[in-house]
Amino acid sequence: MPGTLTSPPLTAADRCDRCSAGARVRAVLSSGGELLFCQHHANEHEDRLRSMNATIVTGVLDEATI
Repeated sequence: MPGTLTSPPLTAADRCDRCSAGARVRAVLSSGGELLFCQHHANEHEDRLRSMNATIVTGVLDEATI
C-alpha cells in the first residue's frame, strides 16, 4: 500500500500567492495543486475554494523555522 502524501507545515518563508504576505492557509485542490493564502485572501476566496472541493488547512507555523 503506498504511503500517504502530506504537506509540510507552513513556515515563515511561505508566502500568499496573491499578495506575498505571510501564508496562513493552504488550499489543496482536488486536481492535486495547492495554493497558499494570507488570512485576508483565504477569507476572500473561501466560498469559491469550497465550491471546488478544495481541502482548506489553516496552518500553524513551524516554530523551528521562525
